[in-house]
Amino acid sequence: MKSCWIIYNGSLVNDKFRDQAELIQEAAERAGVSPRIYKNYEVLMDVTAPTDSLPDFVVFLDKDIVLATYLQSLGIPVFNDPEVIERCDNKTKQAIALAHDQIPMPRTILAPKVYPKFTIRDSGYYERVLSELELPMIIKEARGSFGMNVYLIETEQQYYEKVDELRGVDFLFQEFIASSRGRDIRVNVVGQQVIAAMYRHSETDFRANITNGGVAEVVELTDEQIDVALRAAKSVGADFAGVDLLFDRDEQPLVCEVNAAAHIRNIYNVTGINVADAMIAYILEVIR
Repeated sequence: MKSCWIIYNGSLVNDKFRDQAELIQEAAERAGVSPRIYKNYEVLMDVTAPTDSLPDFVVFLDKDIVLATYLQSLGIPVFNDPEVIERCDNKTKQAIALAHDQIPMPRTILAPKVYPKFTIRDSGYYERVLSELELPMIIKEARGSFGMNVYLIETEQQYYEKVDELRGVDFLFQEFIASSRGRDIRVNVVGQQVIAAMYRHSETDFRANITNGGVAEVVELTDEQIDVALRAAKSVGADFAGVDLLFDRDEQPLVCEVNAAAHIRNIYNVTGINVADAMIAYILEVIR
C-alpha cells in the first residue's frame, strides 16, 4: 500500500485548513492509500540527520516553501512542486509567467523594490503608473490569500498613501475590471483537466471571494473559459490549481490569479464534486 503525507500550516487555527487536509485524507483512503496529516511544524527539518519511513508522496497544502523544498530534497514527490507554490504565492512572479505565455489578464505593472525607510515618491514612476492605468485601479501585495491584501484604489490620495504604506513590500498595480466588479469564476484544474467550477458574486464587495461575503453557484463554463483556465494552470506549472477568472467588457475571461493550494470545501458544497478524489487519482497516475 502506498502512503502519503498531507501537510497544512499549523499556525493557522481556522478549522478550514484542517478540513482541507481531511478532505484529501478521505480521498486517499478511498483510493487505497495510507495517509497521515501533519501540521508543517510537526516535521523536523534536520538537514544533517538521516531520514527514514518516508511517504511515497506529499500533498502540500501550505506555502511553507522551505519545508516543501526540504521534503523534495529527500526524493519525495511533492504536489504541487515547491517552485510552483512559490510562483503562485508571489503574485508578481505569477504575473510575469502568465504574461510571458500570453494568458489574457488585466493590464499589470509591477512595483519596483523600495526599502522601508526610503521612498521614490518623486521619481516619476508612480506618476507614470497612475497615468497609464488611471483610477480606479487595483493594488495587490505579492502575497495574500482569500482576497486579502488586495486594494481598490479610487482617489489619488488613496493611491499615494498606499504606495507609501507598502514600502518594503513586493506589490503590483493592476487595471480595475469594472465589468467584473464583485463577480468571478473559480475553476479547479487537476492535471490539465477542469474538474469543477463555480460562479461567485458579491453585492457588498468588489471581490467575489466567499470569505469576504460572496455567494456561489454552479456554472457551465464556455470553451474560452476552459481554455484560459487550463493555459493559466499550465503557465505556472501547477499539477492542481484554483484559477480565478474575471469577465472583461465583452464577457470574455481574464485571469485574476492562480492558486496552488485552492480550498475545495466550498466548491464541493456548491457543485457536489470532490476535487480531492481527482487530485489523488492524478498523483497516483504520475508516480506509478
